[in-house]
Amino acid sequence: MSDTPIFPALPDFSALIASRICHDLISPIGAIGNGVELLTMETGGAARPEFALIAASVANANARIRLFRIAFGAATGDQRIARNEVLSILTDLGHSGRITYAWTSTGDLSRREMRLVFLLLLCLETVLPYGGRVEVTQSDTAWTIRADAQRTKLDPSLWAMLTDPAAQTPVEAAQVQFALVGRDLALLGRELHTEITATGLTLRV
Repeated sequence: MSDTPIFPALPDFSALIASRICHDLISPIGAIGNGVELLTMETGGAARPEFALIAASVANANARIRLFRIAFGAATGDQRIARNEVLSILTDLGHSGRITYAWTSTGDLSRREMRLVFLLLLCLETVLPYGGRVEVTQSDTAWTIRADAQRTKLDPSLWAMLTDPAAQTPVEAAQVQFALVGRDLALLGRELHTEITATGLTLRV
């Protein structure tokens, strides 16, 4: 009897849907930003508070959609992401959010690895509800992600999911990244090591 499966392996529809939604939203959000720039030019470049508020919101929405597209979207084969694109996303997030980012890497980056790293960044956001700093460093064999803040908030049951495959913790929509990290660790053949302190958290993968 043939070992060939009757049905072919199905694609990751959730990731494809996420890619499609993010792709279709980027253009109209960018158009809103361009419209605000034109309105500002018509007023002689005068800084009006409502324009500044819209521009900041557009920049943040654009950055988060680009982040979500990588973190939740499809990543196949040997797809690469330019280092400048990653820096642009994190710079925009830092300008409009409560968390600042420092990034150290060289050359273009594996989309599969970036999906895992961005999922971990989203996990770290939950630890820094009052703001903080995240530093990401790539070495020849691993990634080190360090989060520091004066005040942190960590849910042990959620973080247990990342290092213990048997851990079963119900997650809400805002915590779905915790449920996806294990999948990407397995796909990349990596292990996650965590170090928790009173003022932060260090991840090595």
